[in-house]
Amino acid sequence: MAKQSVDCMVEGGKATAAPPLGPALGPLGVNIGQVISEINKKTVDFKGMQVPIKVIVDADKSFTISVGTPPVSALVKKEAGIEKGSGNPLMDKVADIKIEQVIKISKMKIDALLGKTSFARVKEVLGSCDSMGVLVENTRARDLIAEINVGKFKKEIESEKTELTAEELKEIEAQKKRLQEEMTKRRAEFEAAAKKIIESMAGSPRGAIKSKLVEAKIPNALIDELLPVESAAAGGKPAAGDKKEVKK
Repeated sequence: MAKQSVDCMVEGGKATAAPPLGPALGPLGVNIGQVISEINKKTVDFKGMQVPIKVIVDADKSFTISVGTPPVSALVKKEAGIEKGSGNPLMDKVADIKIEQVIKISKMKIDALLGKTSFARVKEVLGSCDSMGVLVENTRARDLIAEINVGKFKKEIESEKTELTAEELKEIEAQKKRLQEEMTKRRAEFEAAAKKIIESMAGSPRGAIKSKLVEAKIPNALIDELLPVESAAAGGKPAAGDKKEVKK
């Protein structure tokens, strides 16, 4: 019998013999309990996430298991304890993680990242953190890359340190809460300023109002949310300067 394989998505560390995995393995004659146990050992670091796995069964009923990994962004979200990254990463920071967590992610993705050294892989993960609005060690990730280039965290990266103390985990959670409170406050301030501009320019072309909002540094996502697609003053027609926009 030629090699046969089973591809499946499982929850990290919590695979079971229930469908779809168990019924797919049954006809192959392997010890299902042993396979499940091995899968859970290999995926324990991905608790709470769906992980792609492949079970390859040989003619003698021996098996090998390969484990795919979620994208870096999903691993960053898991480590940061957030559901999504920032919609405006240059301004809004949604979490703050430790360098050990970045090292952990770089180790998990070692086969998928382009970097040839542990330092290069850590910097790749930091690039993802930067685009998601996630701070690392209370520093913008792009700035931390420059600091690593001159030797910062050399010891931690070389030793591949990934463990965090209970106190550090509490600090991460407290920092996340503080950043979210700051983001909520900042949004309220932007929203109040935007509404004031929109009210003061009632009847003006949408393009003119939008230009004023941009000039006031109102985030684009908030502008799109608050500014009607069509100017009321235009009698239901697209406002001047917004010819490409049509009513949906």
